[in-house]
Amino acid sequence: MTGPAPVTTADPLVERFRAMWAQLAGIGRDPDTGGYLRYAWSRAELTCRGWFTTEARRRGLAVQADGNGNLWADWIPSGVDPAAPAVVTGSHFDSVPHGGGYDGPLGIVSALLALDELRDRGFTPARPVTVAAFVEEEGGRFGLACLGSRLLTGGVSAQYALGLTDSDGVTVAEAMRAAGADPTAAGPDPDRLARIGVYVELHVEQGRALVDLGAPVGVASMIWPHGRWRLEFTGSGDHAGTTRMVDRRDPMLTCAHTVLAADAQARRLGAHATIGRVAVRPNATNAIPAQVHAWLDARAADDTALAALVDAVGADAAARARADGTSVAVVRESDSPPVAFDPDLTDRIATAVEATLRGPVPVPVLPTAAGHDAGVLAGHVPTAMIFVRNPTGVSHAPNEHATDDDCAAGVRALAAALADLAGE
Repeated sequence: MTGPAPVTTADPLVERFRAMWAQLAGIGRDPDTGGYLRYAWSRAELTCRGWFTTEARRRGLAVQADGNGNLWADWIPSGVDPAAPAVVTGSHFDSVPHGGGYDGPLGIVSALLALDELRDRGFTPARPVTVAAFVEEEGGRFGLACLGSRLLTGGVSAQYALGLTDSDGVTVAEAMRAAGADPTAAGPDPDRLARIGVYVELHVEQGRALVDLGAPVGVASMIWPHGRWRLEFTGSGDHAGTTRMVDRRDPMLTCAHTVLAADAQARRLGAHATIGRVAVRPNATNAIPAQVHAWLDARAADDTALAALVDAVGADAAARARADGTSVAVVRESDSPPVAFDPDLTDRIATAVEATLRGPVPVPVLPTAAGHDAGVLAGHVPTAMIFVRNPTGVSHAPNEHATDDDCAAGVRALAAALADLAGE
């Protein structure tokens, strides 16, 4: 005869995470692909921003939007100097087309829950603690990644940024006005930047290093240099049925060769190259294209390897263009240098996280090839990142994932980091 089954007590933090995550899960989700369409200043992203404002105010946080559309929710207990440099954490709501749900929002949900954890244990910060939600981190609508943080820091001019357009020809300025924001206020914000004493961003892992290491949480050491280049292939538009193969000047053929060349060069150099977006004119089934634009996303472990990759792809494209009777121009749209996160801050956070989680393996410290607002801010303030394990290893796609248990571990890790940094 056996005794009664053991009673299993659910982790209350896991339950709180599930409840909060469910509030966002359906916003901007495409029912056909399961991916998200949360573009900057779109209805879906604005709904997420409204949710953030409500949740922050419910916690007694003072919420402000800066001139660039970034949201800031401040926890400033009585007796704390509001002008003191804050411990800031957060991420973004916007997505790539049909991207995963965790990329960005996980950092914001985790930040709010981390503040709940600190309050539940009676912790009072000695300096302001702020949760931030940055706008247009992915560049999925207007093409320039980390737009909100670049504007904040002066990494891009307001004049240039406001003139960027989406696929429908809507400018950033027009999108801001439609959302009730004032584009004339956009630009560098030195006062807000000076109030950031340190920035810690939690993010779902975009890869599977933590799966292989058996760790639910890791800390970032650096971000690979990366950038986007527009490849402009020009040929001669003509009839698909009547133009002899020998007479064709087909830019799509040059583009197709360049896609293969980019893959080969990246493998040769141990780098990453992707051409995932193409625009064709006139884009007709029975017409040879007159022009093809393709976008190269290139990343490498250092600047030298990245430059070698882009140069090699450009040279291969030019050689093929000569053979095809077409032309090609390579136009740099954006580039981000390598980012080495503050080593002392990284070690400090890794130590705090390890003392909190007490996992079976040490907290891994690892690089990433993905860009983040943390990478932009790192040139101005001490910055660090915490990663939460992604069991699929997939990101920027619908099957991006993190388990509720690992997300709860991430919240505890972030709370430990905030307590260590704000308790001085």
